[in-house]
Amino acid sequence: MSHHLDSPLARQDVRLDITDLYVFRGETGTALVIDVSHSLGEPPVPGFHPEGMYEFKIDLDGDAVEDVTYRLVFAERDSSGDQRYSVRKITGTDARDPFAGGDLIAEGTTGGEVRGRGGERLWAGKAGDPFWIEPTVLHAVGHAVQDGTRVELGAWTPAEAVNLFAGHTVHSIVLELPDTEFGEGQRIGVWAVASLQTDAGGWRSVNRVGLPMIHPLFTQFDERLGDDLNAGRPVDDPATYGPLLTRKIAGIVAAYGTAEDPGAYARRVTERFLPNILPYTVGSPASFGFLEWNGRALTDNAPDVMFSTAANTPVALGIGKESVAARPSSRFPYVPLGAVTSGA
Repeated sequence: MSHHLDSPLARQDVRLDITDLYVFRGETGTALVIDVSHSLGEPPVPGFHPEGMYEFKIDLDGDAVEDVTYRLVFAERDSSGDQRYSVRKITGTDARDPFAGGDLIAEGTTGGEVRGRGGERLWAGKAGDPFWIEPTVLHAVGHAVQDGTRVELGAWTPAEAVNLFAGHTVHSIVLELPDTEFGEGQRIGVWAVASLQTDAGGWRSVNRVGLPMIHPLFTQFDERLGDDLNAGRPVDDPATYGPLLTRKIAGIVAAYGTAEDPGAYARRVTERFLPNILPYTVGSPASFGFLEWNGRALTDNAPDVMFSTAANTPVALGIGKESVAARPSSRFPYVPLGAVTSGA
């Protein structure tokens, strides 16, 4: 899993469980996509949480602190299963304030394209899950990182590989920003946060997503860490989680014997993983691959990349984008629709 059902808190209401974050070049600008409410988690009510808040966070100067926030809130489902929603843009120091009002840039209803006042395009609704994962490899990698061993697959072979998420659905939020928003060639860092309003009137972070596969690597068998990683701020990640991730990576690398100094290798990898932010150069083709991490396209093979990087040895699922039941599109809103309809 990328972030699917990644912690006890996220599983309490999967409408606030961000399964994946994607950032790539769209038709008219930079497309930001998050998926929530995975059908595997049996959401209590389909769609988006009416007491939740969904945010895209963007760092413009490389300090791991957001300079711009795009915040979406949704109303209750109507009789047709659709939801009204609004989108606000919040800038400067206010971008870090969950109570800042910002500027209203768009209002709309799930299932249809919405145009923003500054040339933004938005879409929210039900879609196919474009992500794929092989459960045997997934759990074996989790054990290896937790226990400091090699990835033990037993008698399993790639010929037996299956996509756990084939045919499953999510609810997607797609926000496309025109290039004039940041300027072509601008290096940005992106993460997403889903929060729930508390009885005391505050907001509690339920899920925080930057790079893919961080939770499957480190929290499958450490659920408290899963909740912890979903809270907090990226700027604090290296100090808070750096030593722990370094130890875990050094353990699996030492088991494989693929580095003369596993600790040194692990420190370098941890420096790439933390702060947990997805980097992207505006206007460029997205590629989350072995050569570089530049955004993430809907068809990038993030599991193979992250598993192999952490282990310092090839780790492959045996499946790829061909295993997805509904394919993404090159046209807005990009997410797999196929026979999927809005609402329930």
